[in-house]
Amino acid sequence: MEDPATLSQLAPVEGSENEASVPAIVICDEETAGLRVAAVSILDRLIVAAHRAGAAPIRIVSSKPPPSLPRAVALGISFEVVARVPTTERPTLVLSTGLLVQSADLRALVQNRGRLVGRDGGPLPAGVITGPLEGQLEEQLSRLPKVVAQGVAVAITDASSLRAASRALWASLASPLDGAVDRYFNRPVGRILSKQLVHTAVTPNQVSVVSVLLGLFSAWLFARGAYATTVLGAIVLQVSAIFDTVDGDVARVMFKESTLGKWLDIIGDQVVHIAVFAAIGFGLFRAGSAAPVFALAASAVIGVLISFVVVVRGLKQLEHRSNPRLQKLIESTANRDFSVLLLVLALVDKLDLFLWAAAIGVHIFWIAALFVQKTRSAGGNRTQCAP
Repeated sequence: MEDPATLSQLAPVEGSENEASVPAIVICDEETAGLRVAAVSILDRLIVAAHRAGAAPIRIVSSKPPPSLPRAVALGISFEVVARVPTTERPTLVLSTGLLVQSADLRALVQNRGRLVGRDGGPLPAGVITGPLEGQLEEQLSRLPKVVAQGVAVAITDASSLRAASRALWASLASPLDGAVDRYFNRPVGRILSKQLVHTAVTPNQVSVVSVLLGLFSAWLFARGAYATTVLGAIVLQVSAIFDTVDGDVARVMFKESTLGKWLDIIGDQVVHIAVFAAIGFGLFRAGSAAPVFALAASAVIGVLISFVVVVRGLKQLEHRSNPRLQKLIESTANRDFSVLLLVLALVDKLDLFLWAAAIGVHIFWIAALFVQKTRSAGGNRTQCAP
């Protein structure tokens, strides 16, 4: 493919400016703008990334009608298509469609007023230019200080680089808090489904609902009390855990994150946990277990309810102040490694051990989370009262 269009090919025109933010200009190259990564065009991704980095107004420079931008439109992002480069004397974020980049790196680029380079030092078609936009884009960018990208930042020049960009984007969706099971099984398996769902009308929230329904079905199987249904219930719960990775991956890669989706995920997990713990207790009772199964199940269920209240309180606290320990503790609730332990214990017919662990473990969690919240709150109060 040819290099992106040069600024010298496009005569400047006047444009209005918003003094509250850095304007963005996206040079639309016909050969790269419509290329898709995870079913979203490069141009659409650039518009969303620039918007999330705080850029406004956003202008797309294209001599022809650009590809449709369904994600930008769905998110209510304002943009303008112009045939020539707007004139501006302000620092301006300039991007080319020969680039896949994430908003965090664009935000750092704006703050540092530089030119984006990859982790390997390779130059990328993105930078903040101050003064008139004239001459070749690369020539102007080369004079800027380098800002090294920390996330996915790949120059798109051919089919090979497009595939590399797609691989890098999907790989970036893994969470550092993923347990071993998520990292090596749930996400890799779930990603096979995620890569297909992005080409459909299925929404992340619909995937979340399926995950919850599978979890509730597993609880029904546990409640039967028979060995075969117990093992099957553990397998179904593992499938539910796989689906629980898919909704988040699809939401992030397609820019479909939502507050509803966040709470659907959190509340859905608690509903499944309560149902599974209660069902295991009932199933063990039906199977004639000598363990105090109803007391253990009640302890686990009550612990889940208290944990939910503590987590909600913690989330509200995080809206007002940073608390990395609390953030990490709350995010750990998404860890699904326990499903494998449950499966192993079901196979050896020792689910009473799992119920003991759950009945105690949930209370350790909420006490730890509450302690971290209280410690941080007390520390904040002392800071405020210091002379």
